Amino acid sequence: MNPPTDQQSMQKWVLALTSVAALMAMLDAMVVATAINAIRADLGASLDALQWTVNAYNLSIATVLLTGAALGDRFGRRRMFSFGVALFAVSSAACALAKSVAWLIAARIAQGAGAAFIMPLAMAILTAAYPPERRGKALGLFSGITGLALIVGPVLGGAIAGKLSWQWIFWINVPIALVIVPLAWRRIPESFGPAVAVDVPGMVLAALAALGIVWGLIRGSVAGWSSAEVVAALGGGAALAVAFVAREHAAAQPMMPMRMFGSRAFSASIAASFLFYAAMYGVVFFLPQFFQVAQGCDPLGAGLRLLPWTATLFVVAPVAGGLVDKIGERALMIVGLALQTLGFAWVAYNATPDVSYLHLAVALTLAGAGVSMAGPAAQKAAVGAVSLKEIGKASGIFNMFRILGGAAGIALAVVAFSVGGRYASPQAFASGFGAAMKVSAILSAAGVLAALGQPARRALSAASAKAKV
Repeated sequence: MNPPTDQQSMQKWVLALTSVAALMAMLDAMVVATAINAIRADLGASLDALQWTVNAYNLSIATVLLTGAALGDRFGRRRMFSFGVALFAVSSAACALAKSVAWLIAARIAQGAGAAFIMPLAMAILTAAYPPERRGKALGLFSGITGLALIVGPVLGGAIAGKLSWQWIFWINVPIALVIVPLAWRRIPESFGPAVAVDVPGMVLAALAALGIVWGLIRGSVAGWSSAEVVAALGGGAALAVAFVAREHAAAQPMMPMRMFGSRAFSASIAASFLFYAAMYGVVFFLPQFFQVAQGCDPLGAGLRLLPWTATLFVVAPVAGGLVDKIGERALMIVGLALQTLGFAWVAYNATPDVSYLHLAVALTLAGAGVSMAGPAAQKAAVGAVSLKEIGKASGIFNMFRILGGAAGIALAVVAFSVGGRYASPQAFASGFGAAMKVSAILSAAGVLAALGQPARRALSAASAKAKV
């Protein structure tokens, strides 16, 4: 066997360091899931406030992502990636030291800003390090490793909340970051994108639009859908979103080039990923609570019961990543989202306090296999639809919509839960949970429709080759 070349060694280090950093960032979206009840009891948080402990993190990521990607292109992706890891560590310590839910939410905002540098730059660094013919496999491995957040996160959060205290779900990030930063400086080559100015007006409009829409969705079930607060938030958010699109069309150096959405491959992958992550995050928020409130599990038991759903990502995503290089993205996205739809619908129609765990395990396995197929395919479609110099922006846009989808999915699931669900009894909780799962199934089905817009790359390639003959 030939010894690895310097190029191959570099690629392995890039894959390892970017994957572990992204895993750390993804983990903090997941570990909170099984610790929510412990946080609720310790800090006296309401359901409204509990949403913000998750969505403050997600919204912060979504609104800073494109800025993080732009700063990485301008000042160096490795430099800004390392800055993001350091910021993430400091804000994780602040989360662990929180004495009130308001403090925790504020620290989660800072933590999300750190993650917003890590996630798009990890993908951009990784994509630039691998040639196109090997990129799908690398992204599949990246998805498999970062997918450990889905496997380890709920179990780890449950174990820590049940055996230690919820604060330790944040302390764990500090030593990991202390290892990543110096290794990144030594092992990751510096790379740059186009040196363009940061689109500050676009960044502000995007942040306020996202905040207004998600705020309105979250507050609707509490303040009332016809209340001035909710109407103003939703209307203002929608108006700001329109203003953002107009700004990006007119800007000489936009943070989100609207011409990218003229590519079917890019726009279909963005739409599909928004929808399937919206569906998935709504389930992540409520499923651990269902196992605890409706079925009487402790936090660790709830985390372990998620494994049929989450563990499939580690097994299926690397295989799907290799397969997408051979058969294209469209088939994997359609089949994967159809499986997720089936799995979530199965859970929705069997959500009772005394439902057999075997019934849920089969459904969760189907859903997990589905998202494990669709995830790498959507990622590759998005970054493969743009030129090499625009990978950073494409990665940032992809991740922004993915995280915004998660925030919107949680908000919509809570709206559905609030119609008839309560924490008062197992049956009352199960009733609301079933409604929330139906929303996730509908979002997944909408994702299938979006995936149908993805072009069949092999067929297009063949046609193109024929035309050249």
